[in-house]
Amino acid sequence: MKLEGSYTFDAPRDLVWQMFFDPEVLARTMPGCEKLDRIGENSFEGRMRVQVGPVQGLFKGTVVLSDLQEPETYHMEVDGQGPSGFMKGEGDIRLEETDQGTVMHYVGDAQVGGRIAQVGQRLMDSSARAIVKQSLDNLARQVDARQQDDQDKVERSNAGGPNEAPAAPSQTEFALGVAREMAGDFLPAERQGQVVATGLALLGFFIVFQFILNWWSDTLARKIANNLREKEV
Repeated sequence: MKLEGSYTFDAPRDLVWQMFFDPEVLARTMPGCEKLDRIGENSFEGRMRVQVGPVQGLFKGTVVLSDLQEPETYHMEVDGQGPSGFMKGEGDIRLEETDQGTVMHYVGDAQVGGRIAQVGQRLMDSSARAIVKQSLDNLARQVDARQQDDQDKVERSNAGGPNEAPAAPSQTEFALGVAREMAGDFLPAERQGQVVATGLALLGFFIVFQFILNWWSDTLARKIANNLREKEV
């Protein structure tokens, strides 16, 4: 499974680099991440609960960073396993400073095995893209919050302390992200809104139909009960 893409942060490169090495920040970016601790200068150990389709499980693993060229590039190796399977991967991160902010370029390969790999390649790819997108979106919110703290630290200190950092995406948000990724795989962009509207219309039709059916059943039951009472009299 190959992952490749880019993401733009509205922040200077030095700050984005620092955030990549803060385990408390990283633990709040990934869906299902329950724990992430630093176990070495550039290595981390974590625990993450992952659900892909009908398969879910708790994965424990390590992340090791190497070939660091601050604040531009580094290499990353990931090794995780759990009752539902295993995952091994490696990739490279490069931060490019531009007039629009910092552009993160990433490329990597991952191998997945066990029960979690039996859900199918398409679902695996959609889940992986959803994890990456939601993690980066939430990291961008963490970066924005850190910049805001730096800008008005004194004001918010007098007002009762810094704002609470954004939380990681919930499992529900992650599942919705996977659904959006899969919709993007199956349908062209111009038809996705039409399909959602059609689905809502069908849902509304079935709700109304169920209401009418229940009303008709109740009316019929009352008529039968009245007829039985009249016959007994």
